[in-house]
Amino acid sequence: MDWASLAGFGLALLAILFGQFLEGGHVDSLLQPAAFIIVLVGTVGAVLLQNGMATFLRGAAMLRWIVSPPTSRDINLKNDIVMWSATARREGLLSLERYADSIDDPFMAKGMGMIVDGIDPYKIREILETDIDSYERRERQAARIWEAAGGYAPTIGILGAVLGLIHVMENLTEPAKLGGGIAVAFVATIYGVGFANLLFLPVANKLKALIGEEVRRREMLTDLFCGIAAGDNARVLQERMAAYG
Repeated sequence: MDWASLAGFGLALLAILFGQFLEGGHVDSLLQPAAFIIVLVGTVGAVLLQNGMATFLRGAAMLRWIVSPPTSRDINLKNDIVMWSATARREGLLSLERYADSIDDPFMAKGMGMIVDGIDPYKIREILETDIDSYERRERQAARIWEAAGGYAPTIGILGAVLGLIHVMENLTEPAKLGGGIAVAFVATIYGVGFANLLFLPVANKLKALIGEEVRRREMLTDLFCGIAAGDNARVLQERMAAYG
């Protein structure tokens, strides 16, 4: 669980609400269903139009990474790599088959399977690098829905403000209705800017960083698998892992 993400969002939200209180305002004045629907649903519609349903759903599913980042599933990777290398040099590449069956990471399983099949190290690198490129392109495209939302939300918030002002203009002769229209006008702008800068853009940047970490992990694994297939000793592989930090 990434508590820093929850704390960061909570702190930002608390700052706005506390600032509203210090100014003598009421929290209720920030709760405008019409403004919320205009900004949120309008932003979702614009993002869907830009990206399509499959990419949108994938990007939405990635939101859980913010509080629960995908674990690398290779906490003991260094020890495993050393063991695999020693076993391959001592008993041959085919002996790694018994380890391949217990790997639940699809990328690692794919690399280990090619080693067991005796595929040339250069071909292994080519295949895995293609796999990495495909993964990065797909995941970054999904993560960009949040970046797109961060761009559309403020503008749609302004649209909501204009709609609220239109409502005000239509009811100048009825003072009782002016307050609601003005509230929607200003709160829609707050929602648009707030959603963009407190949620959408931070989420987009966090997801891109997590994707970058996973790409780096896969690049390291590619080097290590090629090293095992080429018969490199464990010391060489350890130095390669150290270079990745």
